[in-house]
Amino acid sequence: MPANLSPEYRKAEAEFKRAREPSERLRWLREMLRTIPKHKGTEHLQADIKTRIKQLTEELAGPRKGGARSGPSHSVRPEGAAQVALVGPPNAGKSTLHARLTGSQAEVAPYPYTTKMPLPGMLPYRDVHFQLVDLPPVSADFMEPWYVNALRPADAAMLVVDLNDPECVDHVVAICDRLDQRKVTLDERWPGAAVVGEVSGAARGEEGERPEERADDEPDPFRILLPTLLVANKSDLYPDPEEVRVLEELLGVRFPSVAVSARAGAGLDEIGPRLFEGLGIVRVYTKAPGRSADTGRPYTVRRGDTVLDVARLVHKEIAESLRFARVWGSGQFDGQQVGADHLVMDQDIVELHG
Repeated sequence: MPANLSPEYRKAEAEFKRAREPSERLRWLREMLRTIPKHKGTEHLQADIKTRIKQLTEELAGPRKGGARSGPSHSVRPEGAAQVALVGPPNAGKSTLHARLTGSQAEVAPYPYTTKMPLPGMLPYRDVHFQLVDLPPVSADFMEPWYVNALRPADAAMLVVDLNDPECVDHVVAICDRLDQRKVTLDERWPGAAVVGEVSGAARGEEGERPEERADDEPDPFRILLPTLLVANKSDLYPDPEEVRVLEELLGVRFPSVAVSARAGAGLDEIGPRLFEGLGIVRVYTKAPGRSADTGRPYTVRRGDTVLDVARLVHKEIAESLRFARVWGSGQFDGQQVGADHLVMDQDIVELHG
């Protein structure tokens, strides 16, 4: 039976996907439950929403009095232009890569499962930073029970592999299968796909649909879609660049990819540009009337976002009272007055008026 979801529900669902704070996610989950049409076609979705509400309510309530809980959520609060999770099999060199890119004190050792907890670090690129979160390895035999919670705040993933490993393909298949079972898709499509690379028909499906959608069904609002950059590590150990393409053909996917050597430092300078363009990062600088723009620390939104999205980042009350803005950069002339729905472009200067 078709779900026939209402505009009010779809708005609540969109806000839920946008929300980062648990309290905000809980608020919009409750709104989704309030506005969802109550009929047989939405019974499973209603049950999922109620389960998520229960889980978030318990998480926000903290440990139960007199009893042990399952432990912390292990999610890392997002910072910077985007949060990117480092995913991979044992001994692929994730922690070495994380340390080289962010200067973190990630524990590096020649044995598997060195990383036990999520470890954040900041990768600088231009005048923004990407938050890279090193996560424990995933194998066919084991994945931390809290792993999916750690992926929820992420905007993208870096799938780190060692092409020198004869079981590389098996490792990647096992990771994708384990994550798929927990409603996580490592997606080869990026918001900036035209810049990052072409997308294969295999991942789009027969009619260009997302992997988790069918023409006669609604997409799962709780499935996590992570645009994924394939990072072929230890490139100093295999000189043939075609090895990456061979791996993609064996997997049946076409992730945007980069070959690096975390230990030697080769190829690392390609990662920042790939993330910036692939995620469609847009830097916006703000100014107060009669003052110069603050160009030291931009607000970051995504390609296709608007003046209103920038205002939400500045302050909730400013967004609610926004009447118009003046824009320097993408406007037809400097200081052009625009509405809240004006699309912002990279390096625009925006003056908000309530």
